[in-house]
Order: sequence, then structure tokens, then C-alpha cells
Amino acid sequence: MEDHRLSHYRTVVQQNGAKPVKALDPEVRPAPRRRSFTAEYKLRILVEADRSSEPGAIGALLRREGLYSSHLTEWRRQRAAGELKAGVTKVRGRKPAPEAQEVARLQRENERLRAQLVQAELIIGAQKKLAQALEHALSDQNGPS
Repeated sequence: MEDHRLSHYRTVVQQNGAKPVKALDPEVRPAPRRRSFTAEYKLRILVEADRSSEPGAIGALLRREGLYSSHLTEWRRQRAAGELKAGVTKVRGRKPAPEAQEVARLQRENERLRAQLVQAELIIGAQKKLAQALEHALSDQNGPS
């Protein structure tokens, strides 16, 4: 069995017939990724585990799927809490601060009010031009004074 500390080394055979030596492996290995499971997968595994009645059936299921018993424990807790609804994914990470939510709401309101202001200014400008045109038309009808 290979020592896990030497897993990034490879054996190099010497040209002169000397003893093989360990050398650094130039291959870049991808960083391990944390597995994620969909709600549908979790529910399917839980149903299969709940149907298992023979001794060792759950262990066989876990080995076949590459899971741990802690997965079942956590998924059962999630199912009981109603967090395992099909198609619903829980967003991970920190929740936004209440102040940030208020700032975002105020920014949206500010943008809405700015758009209303631009529209109101356009209407007022059009009204001014219409009033000037009507005033000019009326003064032409009445004749020069």
C-alpha cells in the first residue's frame, strides 16, 4: 500500500540500473470538491432506506451509493423539518444584514421616484409648450394689440 504522504510522488527507474527513486509527479491534480446532493436524490435514498427491512440492507445501500450513515441522519432531520421539498434548494452562506435589506429597499424606492420625477418633468415641459402655443394662437386670433 502506498503511503498517502507520498501520493504526489512517482517512481522513476534509473537508466544505469540503480535502485528506483521517488520523484515529484508533475501532474497537477484537481482540488477535491465537496459533494452536493439534490433534494430529489436525498428523498429517493430516504425512501429506499425506509423500505429496507432486511438486516444489512441499509449498509449495502450506503456502500452502493458511497454515502455515510450521517447523511441519512441529516437528511431525515431535513425531511422532518420540511426542508427537502422537491425543486427547492436552500441558499447557503450568510444571510444579508437587515440594514442591507433596508438599503436595497430604499434604493429601489429612490429609483422608482427618480423615474416618476423624470416623467413629471416631461409632462410639465409639454404643458408649458402647449400653454405657450395656445397663448400664441389666441393672441393671433385677437389680432395684434
